[in-house]
Amino acid sequence: MKALVMHEVGGPLALEEVADPACPEDGVVIAVEACGVCRSDHHSWTGGDPVTLPHIMGHEFAGIVAEVGPSCALRTGQRITAPFILSCGDCPDCRAGRPTICATQYCPGFHGPGAFAERLAIRAADFNAVPLPDAIPFEVAAAMGCRVTTAWRALVDRAALRPGEWVAVHGCGGVGLSALLIARALGARTIGIDPSPGARAHAKSLGVDVVLDAGQTDALLEITGGGAHVALDALGIADTFDASLRSLRKLGRQVQVGMPTGAHETVRLPLLELVYARQLSIHGMRGLGAASFPALLALVEDGRLDLAPLIVDHIALTDVEGIFRAMTAHATSGIHVVTRFDR
Repeated sequence: MKALVMHEVGGPLALEEVADPACPEDGVVIAVEACGVCRSDHHSWTGGDPVTLPHIMGHEFAGIVAEVGPSCALRTGQRITAPFILSCGDCPDCRAGRPTICATQYCPGFHGPGAFAERLAIRAADFNAVPLPDAIPFEVAAAMGCRVTTAWRALVDRAALRPGEWVAVHGCGGVGLSALLIARALGARTIGIDPSPGARAHAKSLGVDVVLDAGQTDALLEITGGGAHVALDALGIADTFDASLRSLRKLGRQVQVGMPTGAHETVRLPLLELVYARQLSIHGMRGLGAASFPALLALVEDGRLDLAPLIVDHIALTDVEGIFRAMTAHATSGIHVVTRFDR
């Protein structure tokens, strides 16, 4: 099969012929129809989230079942997607409905070969695979794979967002825009914050209620009458974490969505001024289990949540490196999806 292979950190990505993946006994191999290009992949390419080289990235995928293992109940020809965290399905956390903290989880594109390739193996597929309704295109499902599902759980599960509340999202990239669209679909009022004029314009074009430049905390507090009820740091850097906390009203809920790397892994926390005095809550966040996908898919399928505007381009595997370089320069907005795997 063809795959995009990383041989050095920050280096050129090579389109190569590699061996097809073996089908797990309890899993499937899918023919990949679409794969999103995510900033988490960029973290691996830049060395912020180290991987073993040579390596195939890609973790936001959708496709068609091509092979089925002997202990798996899926059928060839099924349209599926899956979480980027593939859990074991049998440990106490998985059985209790907490698969994103499974101790033996496996993440394609990080722990092993990913979906920047024509085929991908999925383990424990009866537990991890998510049937994809015919009405949802592969590229939309792939765009959902990390950013949209992460934003969904951040708002619905971790923040317990309620209609009418103000949501401030710091960073209007893929996951930030996803959170803003989901918040609007759930009846919340939305504020997108980003230093890029292009990102702010894109957010406004998608119907975000208010867009602000980074640093406009006073304006945000005035617009919301004291601060947002919920704030998301969608970038994972120290400045946005601090700004996100400061954008909250008393008893506000902060969700850390962006993955911090390097110098941003440890931040200064004004414990007395913000957490103690304002009585803020801070929630960690990573991934969404397969059992939680149907509610989100239903929102997309019936038209209450239109994700198509998030997709800014359909690209080939050989275009991924250019997207990574644009991410390094903070010159991207929206979601790019690979739909061509032959070049």
